[in-house]
Amino acid sequence: MRTRAALVTAVVLLAATLGFAQGGRFRGFDALRRPVTPDPGIAYDGRFTFVRLTYDTAPGGYWYRGQPAWMHGYPTAERNLMRIMDALTTLAPHVDEVKTLSLEDPAIFDYPVLYIIEVGWWMMTDTEAANLRAYIQKGGFVIVDDFKLPGGIGGGGWDHFAANMQRVLPDARFVDLDASHPIFHQFFDIPSFDIIPQAYNAGRPSFIGLHEDNDPARPLRMMVFYNTDISQYWEWSERGFRSIEETNEAYKLGVNAILYGLTH
Repeated sequence: MRTRAALVTAVVLLAATLGFAQGGRFRGFDALRRPVTPDPGIAYDGRFTFVRLTYDTAPGGYWYRGQPAWMHGYPTAERNLMRIMDALTTLAPHVDEVKTLSLEDPAIFDYPVLYIIEVGWWMMTDTEAANLRAYIQKGGFVIVDDFKLPGGIGGGGWDHFAANMQRVLPDARFVDLDASHPIFHQFFDIPSFDIIPQAYNAGRPSFIGLHEDNDPARPLRMMVFYNTDISQYWEWSERGFRSIEETNEAYKLGVNAILYGLTH
């Protein structure tokens, strides 16, 4: 596959451990659950900053060392993605100075792109729903990553996420995206999904979008990586756990999504 430049990856592994109860049903690490005070990160200064959203995590959604689901890969994954962005584009983002915010924080409106992960465990509040609605209506762009089919290890699957989105935009229509959509050609050319990485889930990944006013001719306001975990490749890059080819594809998706969100 043609690319504009070779991807360079450098990362320290944060190992993940999985726990199973009787019958193989995933239970997470709720017994190790610990309070987490999100690090707000760098103050707004106009430069692009990767912003990860925090949220209240449902029971079952606690992982390595009792960390809540929204922390999966934090901050290694986004720092590595920002290294790629810095090396290959003129964006000049903050690299090590990443940020977390709650949707209840009005500071979200300072940032054009937000990232949220493991939304199968997201216990949405009314304030979060209202602020996310306003953010999308003002032209903000949201990247949703890493949740799985029902019965897997990613929480409630699509139905849980859809129920939350009903509270945000009751008329929202999410649609499957194919490789012809501009988001897959924003910086890197991704002509097909044949070698799109699949970290550990069964079945194929899905790429799902929400267009402004539900009009496919208008820009996306939300990009969903469903039944896959793209950020795991950012987090684990150059550790030998995943192939270089698949890791590069994951970086392409991240770069394209961010640049699309910034330019649409």
